[in-house]
Amino acid sequence: MNSLLDMTNCTAYRGSTRVFEGLTLKLGTGENTAILGPNGAGKTSLIKMITREIKPLVQEGYRLLLFGRDRWNVWELRDRLGVVSDDLQREYLPNATGLHVILSGFFPSIDIAANHEISREKIEKSEKIMQRLEITDLAERRYGTLSTGQKRRFLLGRALINDPEVLLLDEPTSGLDVKAAHQYYRLMEYLMASGTTVILVTHHINEILPHIRRVVLLKEGKITGDGSKEEMLTSERMSSLYDTALQVVSSNGYYHIVPDT
Repeated sequence: MNSLLDMTNCTAYRGSTRVFEGLTLKLGTGENTAILGPNGAGKTSLIKMITREIKPLVQEGYRLLLFGRDRWNVWELRDRLGVVSDDLQREYLPNATGLHVILSGFFPSIDIAANHEISREKIEKSEKIMQRLEITDLAERRYGTLSTGQKRRFLLGRALINDPEVLLLDEPTSGLDVKAAHQYYRLMEYLMASGTTVILVTHHINEILPHIRRVVLLKEGKITGDGSKEEMLTSERMSSLYDTALQVVSSNGYYHIVPDT
């Protein structure tokens, strides 16, 4: 298993707020992992650390490596790491067509610019991605007119266009209805079974699919647990993580939490 993320003794701020102090986390390729925590745990900040939007303080003993390197050209990195985030969904240009959302992953950008060279090969690959995600009929629709589930599929297609080794997913089914969420689950299971490593960042325990074997618990900027699903997804740990009495129920490899009555 090769190193995906080596974050050692990292302290970071967002504005004047310290979000991490001495955080250490190591992730490997081929190891599907869920990072689970309540709102305010630091999940979004962690994503921004991985994508280099937030940089740790330079201090003795700190290290932040991605795929074994501390510096990356964005053009190189896009072939190894695909990202689908809430920030991207909110910020994507509303007038871009669905096809352009997929194509923009080649560059990367948040639409197609006049200086981008769009080859027939790129279009054909985008069309194959849309077929796989069952969104071909939406290719000419404007992004701003799409439903939440449709937007998520196009952004997933954008992330997949370069065949990345790893997908980093931020709350992938937030805002989706039951049908759309389960369609997304099936896509994730297919990708993981096909060899794509998935790093899921979420506060929804039901998003932790059977192919995800490791769970990292994050609370108030600190890792409070790290291990197998069976070890981490217990009633006791979930009650502590969310500061409320909860029971964990598992069925067919899926987990759910209910109030402890």
